[in-house]
Amino acid sequence: MRICRFTTGEDPLYGVLTGELDRFGQPDEDARIVALAGDPLYVGIKLLEQEHNPQDVRLLAPVLPRSKVVGIGKNYAAHAAEMGGEVPREPLMFLKPNTSVVGPGDPIFYPRQTQNLHFEGELAVVIGRICRDVPPEQATDVIHGYTIANDVTARDLQKSDVQFTRAKGFDSFCPLGPWIETDLDPQHFADGVRIQTHLNGDLKQDGNTRDLIFDIPTLIAHVSSVMTLLPGDVILTGTPEGVGPMNVGDEIEISIDGLGTLTNKVASR
Repeated sequence: MRICRFTTGEDPLYGVLTGELDRFGQPDEDARIVALAGDPLYVGIKLLEQEHNPQDVRLLAPVLPRSKVVGIGKNYAAHAAEMGGEVPREPLMFLKPNTSVVGPGDPIFYPRQTQNLHFEGELAVVIGRICRDVPPEQATDVIHGYTIANDVTARDLQKSDVQFTRAKGFDSFCPLGPWIETDLDPQHFADGVRIQTHLNGDLKQDGNTRDLIFDIPTLIAHVSSVMTLLPGDVILTGTPEGVGPMNVGDEIEISIDGLGTLTNKVASR
């Protein structure tokens, strides 16, 4: 099931996207969005007798994290190498504020404090219920679904500050979308799913989730051993190699097989 959040110009609504995706990761011509009675994280799936053509709505970030976005650094060996570091012995965690979240089509604002803004295409896991100390074998029980993320990073600030808060925490530094896919489990990604990032149509990242150093159950177990996870919290699972700079006016497309495509442009702040 693909759960989205959208607006027709009025208050945001939640919906279920029906139909298939085309080869570009976009809804096909038969797709429809069936509206829901509220946030399915809290009221469940309650369909309304209200349908919309996806072309007639604006998609929003499919989830608004109630408390946090947890990032995982250097979770692909090739990316760790391109960053000049070794593979971590355990998951390397950092936090992005929920105010960094924007949706598909929203601008990524280029802050005046940086001269080196990078894209990082990633698979994101959305948590479905309050949990703590989750064993890896029970990770599926706490997952609401999966979406696509861009872990936008001010690379020069990351290096100068040492810790990541400012470099990864600006408003608009966590695009999410276009929807949440709820019918997959971690094994699907362990078997291998392609992640690609295009910058202005040019392929920059071409990775596969089978190359994750720490898999999704391990990440959920590790993060939940440190902090309580709440419904709507998001875990970013790390980016493949090929990260690089983007500038004002650039368009970034991140595609994950089966999840669709997340597109954003860079704008002046």
